Amino acid sequence: MPAYHSSFSSCSLKIGNMALLPLRTQIRGPAPKETNPEAGDIIDEAITYFKANIFFKSFDIRSEADRVLIYITLYISECLRVLLRGQNKIQALKDLDTLANSKFDIPGEPGFPLNAVYAKPSSPKEADDMRAYMKQLRIETGLRIGNKVYGEEDRPSKWWLCFARKRFMDKTLISLGQMI
Repeated sequence: MPAYHSSFSSCSLKIGNMALLPLRTQIRGPAPKETNPEAGDIIDEAITYFKANIFFKSFDIRSEADRVLIYITLYISECLRVLLRGQNKIQALKDLDTLANSKFDIPGEPGFPLNAVYAKPSSPKEADDMRAYMKQLRIETGLRIGNKVYGEEDRPSKWWLCFARKRFMDKTLISLGQMI
C-alpha cells in the first residue's frame, strides 16, 4: 500500500522547493490565508494522514506540497513526544507553544534531517521567509494536534499517544541535545 500524498499539488507559490500553501490560521506569517472556512488545508491533511503515513520508512515526493506534508508529519511526531509527559491540557498547549517557538533548523543548515530532499534557500531573505513559514506551520500544527489529542477532556487520548514512539522515515526533527 502506498503512502498518502498531498492533494495540494497545484501550487504556484514556493519557498525553496516547498509549496507555500494557504492556511486556516490566525497566526501571522508568509502563508496566504485560506478564504473558505470549510476547506481543509495542508495541516488538516497531515493530521488526517498521520496515523497511516507514520509507518512508512520511505516516501516518494510527487509535488512540492509533499515536502510540506513530510515536515508537518515529522513535527506532529515531535508534538506527540511532548504530550507523552501526561500533563493537563493547558500545560500541554504551553509546552507545544514552547516547542514551536524554540530554535529549529531549516533546509541547508547542518542539523536539518532531510537536507537531501529539501532545497537550501537561495538568499538570506528566502531563508527568513522559510523560517517564518515553518514557524507558522509549527505553531498552528501544535494548536491543532493539542486540541485533537486532548479534545474536551483533561487527559490525552491514548489512541494518539500510542504513535509517539514511531518515527516517520526513521527521522526526527529534534536531536537529543535539543529536547525541551
